[in-house]
Order: sequence, then structure tokens, then C-alpha cells
Amino acid sequence: MTAEQTATDLEMHDPELYRYDAVAEPLNGLESIGKAEVDLYGSQGFLAVSNAFPTDMIEAALEGWTAIVRGEYPEYNGFDWEPAAQHRIDEITVEERFGVLRKIMFFVGFEPRLKALSHSPELLDVVSRMIDAKPRMFQDMALSKPPGIGREKPWHQDCSYFDIPPGTPVVGVWIALDEATIENGCMHVMAGGHREGPIVHFQRRDWQICDDDLYRIRGKERPVIAVPLEPGGCLFFSGITPHGTPHNHSDKPRCALQYHYYPEDTQSIPTEERLAVFGEEGKDVSC
Repeated sequence: MTAEQTATDLEMHDPELYRYDAVAEPLNGLESIGKAEVDLYGSQGFLAVSNAFPTDMIEAALEGWTAIVRGEYPEYNGFDWEPAAQHRIDEITVEERFGVLRKIMFFVGFEPRLKALSHSPELLDVVSRMIDAKPRMFQDMALSKPPGIGREKPWHQDCSYFDIPPGTPVVGVWIALDEATIENGCMHVMAGGHREGPIVHFQRRDWQICDDDLYRIRGKERPVIAVPLEPGGCLFFSGITPHGTPHNHSDKPRCALQYHYYPEDTQSIPTEERLAVFGEEGKDVSC
């Protein structure tokens, strides 16, 4: 990549990929999730909740996020920067980091305020009912879309990344720290798309579902739902539910936490076994 390549050159996508059929209507609070709501999650592959966490927890999480990005944990180095800024990462100031950061990963061992959300007893109770087992968090990340250059995360299934046995129940929990809007790249999910099962992925703009396949499988039985959320709202989604987020075209940042959980007795499998299910780069795929 050269310095002249911009986010538009690198990351722009067909706007039709994120044409949505409806906007999610969140439940109010984790306490509103009963058996019927867990059954709804199982049926549609996702569940949106507003006011999932109290304001003070979200404010503390933002402080924790800020502390990491500012470099207050010298041993932490799990940063992933936007490609449009890769050529100047060594030159940016601490304050400029916030405008070029794409994501951070595996921070709960460093930042107790971010760990507090991931291990919230109320959250773990909901996840345990969704997977019908005691949950273990196995992945933590914070996802940033800086204004203007925050790139798309193409449509994908999260289980395509995980070396775990096929059919393992995985719950992703996406928690808004900033307001997540349609303009700044909120989550889009395919309701009922988990019933397609594993879909072949390949490397194009990212490790992703082929755009043509996305157009093929979406429809009345698998509508695309946009999920805007206020800070403290969250989205539960199955590890096999297709989802993606568009480019941030706005002047507002969008930061969210994302945690993944599976049953605590889950064992790893070789990467080759995962790729035999989800495909591998260049495996008889064209788009």
C-alpha cells in the first residue's frame, strides 16, 4: 500500500451490500430476556437489547479503552490500525491514535474496567441460557470506526475464524460504547441466516462471504436488519449468523466492545478441519 491510497481506494464496497429490510427493535434491559426471548434468539440468530449496562459501567469502559489507546499499559501491543494510516503509524501522536485505530484485541488481562463488562453476572446468565451451558469467554476485542476512514467489515460468520468443532454454540456480544448509527457503521445482521449453516469464505476485502453469495441468500426468509444502538446497548448474535458493518461515512466515531463465548468444555480442532468446512483462500471461489 502506498501513501497515496486512501480509505476509499482500499475499502469501498457496493452500498447495496448493506441495504437493510428493517431496523431492529431492541428489548429494554438484560432483565427482559426470558425463555421466549432466548427462543427468539435461537430462531432469528440475534437479539438486540437497549440499556443492557448501566451508564457508569459504560463510562468506565470508555475510560479503560482510552487508557489502552493512550499507551498507559506499556506491555500491551494488540493494536490494529486502519490501512489508510499504516504508512504513518510511527509518526502519529498519542491523540491521533484515536482517529486511525481499527481494533484492539485480548485486553481483559490488562484492563479491569473492560473485563468487568465481559464477566458481568447478568450478561453471563443470558449467554449461558443461549448456549445451554456454562460459558467461557475466549475472545475479546474493541472495534473502532474512525470518522471518514473507518472501513467496512465485510459480511462473514464469526465461526469461520475459530478453530472449534463444527456445531459448537458460539454467542457474540457486541456492546456499543459510542452511539452506533446507520451512518457511522452499525451492525447489520441477516435474520435467520444462521440456518444456512457454514458458508464458504475467502480473502477479498477481508476473510468474508462472497458478495455474490450474500446477494443470493438474502431474501424474505433471511432479511437484513440494521441494528443502531445507544451507548450501553448490546447485540447478541450466533457465531454462524452472517453479519457485517459498512464504512463510516459520517463525522462521528463508532467504538464497540465485542466478546465471544462458548461452552467451557469446548476443545480446539486443527485449522485444516475448520477450513474444510468454511473454505480457504482460492478454494474454487470466484466473485
